[in-house]
Amino acid sequence: MVEERIYVVPLRRAKLAARYKRTPRAVRILREFIARHMKSENVKIDAALNQHLWERGARKPPSRVRVKAVKQDDGTVVVSLAE
Repeated sequence: MVEERIYVVPLRRAKLAARYKRTPRAVRILREFIARHMKSENVKIDAALNQHLWERGARKPPSRVRVKAVKQDDGTVVVSLAE
């Protein structure tokens, strides 16, 4: 059975990193958040979501992002932008 949820992930903690490491840290925070809430270690980020995170470069990631997480039967979680 496929499980689907919508989350608003806060990425404010990424601002604590060095300026050029903020978006990589935001991606890591997003992965950890989804792994914790969906109970899965295998998290895949959709290309459109990755593009949204990197849109303003490595220095200015978004402060929060609304995502849709879909857990497949094999335990893989695919994360994409919510409509």
